[in-house]
Amino acid sequence: MMADATQRLFSISTAAQLAGMHPQTLRQYDRIGLVRPQRTAGRSRRYSLRDVVQLREVQRLSNEGVSLEGIRRILDLENQVHRLQQRVGELETALADALIYRPGARTFAAGVAGEVVTLDQGRRRVLTGGEIVVWRPGP
Repeated sequence: MMADATQRLFSISTAAQLAGMHPQTLRQYDRIGLVRPQRTAGRSRRYSLRDVVQLREVQRLSNEGVSLEGIRRILDLENQVHRLQQRVGELETALADALIYRPGARTFAAGVAGEVVTLDQGRRRVLTGGEIVVWRPGP
């Protein structure tokens, strides 16, 4: 199973190595709020893959001359966009579910003799020999 990009897996030394930085730099970035790792019960820092990507972005922006305050603001906006994209995905799923299982929605099929058969929403029809069910998504 693949780990989530936000799962906190890496110690400070591993994250520093992956980001190409010194661990002290990561401590400084944590103090000023650029990249905030999660803390274990023993107060040691744990970084996610997403944190490592952000550390690399901090390094890139710093090399381009962006101030640490400017980098913090950029990262805050990127994090906000990420949260909003997640929320949009949740809302799209909820909307799709609501449209599929909305009250009063009706699904029809053709019976063996060509008659129209109403199907219960969310239930499968048991097919007997010779029947087919055609599904077309609604508007």
